[in-house]
Parts: sequence; structure tokens; C-alpha cells
Amino acid sequence: MLIGSAAVLAIAGIAAAAWVSFAPDEGPPAGPADLARGERLYAEACASCHGANLEGAANWREPGPDGRYPAPPHDETGHTWHHSDRLLFEITKKGTAAVVDDGYQSNMPGFGDTYSDAEIRDILAYIKSTWPEEQRTVQAEITAQDQAVR
Repeated sequence: MLIGSAAVLAIAGIAAAAWVSFAPDEGPPAGPADLARGERLYAEACASCHGANLEGAANWREPGPDGRYPAPPHDETGHTWHHSDRLLFEITKKGTAAVVDDGYQSNMPGFGDTYSDAEIRDILAYIKSTWPEEQRTVQAEITAQDQAVR
């Protein structure tokens, strides 16, 4: 039982650190997240598609007339928290089509020419800060597994 408690505490510590600050494989080392800046930049760049309250587009699980999926929610009802920090950073910086193989088409542009790596990290940290603890913990575990494989 003591080992199980230690593991839970370790995971909780990783989750707490990961949702505030993270360092993907590219870009400058991450410092503490600026959540206020992340919230402002999310409103500026992301809310028009992903919703002001991170709720995503209506019918986001169904392809639109163009065959592309609408913007998913970034709150706990979506799948953003199912992805590692590295993947979220790459998608935000390069765009979904540039990251996903096999000619996948997406309306998600890359923002690497518009925002710095630090600003992208702040946007992602803001999104993660809105998730309930359970989603933050699971996402931190996914990130740790991704980093272990690299």
C-alpha cells in the first residue's frame, strides 16, 4: 500500500509541474508559464474556432462538407488532453496537416510564424490550466511516456 501511495504522489507531482510548464523537444527551454498571456493569446488566435470557453465547434466529431473535421473542444470534453505536450506543441506550431501523416487535411493552421515558442507554450499551459485534475494527471502521464520513448 505504501508503494501505491508513493506512485500516486509522484504522478500528482509530475502532473502539477507539467500543467504549469513543459519543454517540448524543439524551441528554447520552457520557463514558468504566463497563464494570463496564454489566455489572452488563446482569445486572439484560438477562440474563433475552438470556442471562447474551449467548447469547440458544433458537431466536431463529424466531418464537414469539405471532409475536414471542425475544431475540437480544448476543455475536458475533447481529446486535447489525450496528447503529449510535444505533440500539442508541434500541432500548434506547424499545423495538424504538417504533423499527421498520410495526406491528412485539416483547417488547423500552424502558428509558428505568428507566435514564439514561449507564446505557444503559454497558450497550451492556459488550456491545460482549465482542465480538472484527472485530465491534467492523465495528460501528464501521456507526456511522461512520450518523453521516455524519445
